[in-house]
Amino acid sequence: MTGRASIAGVGIALPRARRTNADLAARVDTSDAWIRERTGIRERRVAGLGETTATLAVAAGGAALEDAGVAPDDVDLLVVATATPEQPIPHTAAFVAADLGMRCGSFDLAAGCSGFLYSLVVGASMLGAQGTARVLVVGSETLSRVIDPDDRTTCILFGDGAGAALLEPVDGDRGLLAWDHGTDGSAAGILGIRAGGSRRPTSAETVAGGEHWLHMAGQEVFRRAVRAVVASITATLGRTGHRPGEIDWFVPHQANARIVDAAAQRLAIPPERCVQNIEWYGNTSAASIPIALREALDDGRLRDGDLVLLAGFGAGMTWGSALLRWGTTPSRS
Repeated sequence: MTGRASIAGVGIALPRARRTNADLAARVDTSDAWIRERTGIRERRVAGLGETTATLAVAAGGAALEDAGVAPDDVDLLVVATATPEQPIPHTAAFVAADLGMRCGSFDLAAGCSGFLYSLVVGASMLGAQGTARVLVVGSETLSRVIDPDDRTTCILFGDGAGAALLEPVDGDRGLLAWDHGTDGSAAGILGIRAGGSRRPTSAETVAGGEHWLHMAGQEVFRRAVRAVVASITATLGRTGHRPGEIDWFVPHQANARIVDAAAQRLAIPPERCVQNIEWYGNTSAASIPIALREALDDGRLRDGDLVLLAGFGAGMTWGSALLRWGTTPSRS
């Protein structure tokens, strides 16, 4: 098997229910203007009865397979990136594989909001190994279920959804050109859920203390995110010799409009080259990049041959970036 990894199909799944800024203002001390000014968000999708991380992943994964014209049993590996797994054991990908009718290898990848980028690189690296010809990568989250509804710091930011990409090899200059990723574990405490694992098992005390909710030090996350994303993108572009001015589309993780704007400004990427949809979905963590890619495809912005830059930053603290030449012509070998 030769060729680089390309994204041959993209699918998304979004809950129907919406939570607007007005809905939040009725519960916590905030307003539509305050939220939009600080985050760029107007509303976010919220999983309803019967919707879970796995069901959203199944819908998005199925849509990606349909987009690529690939049957589930023709996929050789399934990777599900999520920070909100279906349950502790077994892994979420097991449920997804069962519902999609897949019997290939599968595993979850937990890298926070960088999860899709990490999964993309892992999946691309697996192509060609022992006959692996197709990898389905899914980012799926139900963050609304781990957020304290009375915590203004987090409840305004996060939403639910899933996005998936089917990876195949391509010949020529298309596909994944370069990437960068890293982790600074010394900052793990600024974003995360403190209880429910082996370090701090669930108890009456942890539940009463709200330690099963997502906690975030917003200003510190902002400061580190911009710096790490810019450094990661600089490293990725340096590996190919491309310059920011050559980028056709910058598709970042949709964490906060101000983070995206600050990173793009430092890289001299004009706003019209940035794909942003956080206004309508909020921060959907590992799902945000594939959701944005699908929208850019649907409205005709993203075309064959475009140079696409992906970047993200998440809990851990993790970061990553990837550069692709968009195209879906399959490898001939």
